[in-house]
Amino acid sequence: MAAGGFCKLPNGTVVVALNLPSPAADDPAGVRVLVHAQNRARALTRLRNLGLRAVYLRGNTAPPTPDEITAVLHHPDGLIWRTAPDRGVGPMELWHPIRALLRQPTAQA
Repeated sequence: MAAGGFCKLPNGTVVVALNLPSPAADDPAGVRVLVHAQNRARALTRLRNLGLRAVYLRGNTAPPTPDEITAVLHHPDGLIWRTAPDRGVGPMELWHPIRALLRQPTAQA
């Protein structure tokens, strides 16, 4: 099960953060996905519509930090990701649009 959480903003919208396993089979690190939406159900629906069907949010064990909230609010899509930090070790990676995560590698002929 993915760790995650949410934060309700003063305007009534929410930011949902989820730690998911990496889509790359050879990559042991997971990814942290942030979604800005009207409510938690819509945030999860946005991810499911992108093909992440088994995404659920149970509890609020890993809510988004203030820096993460700022990052997702300033992104035009309101849906970003980066490699999940490994207990603060290593440099912080910049946020990427979700299209970069879901992009399928093209077959070389």
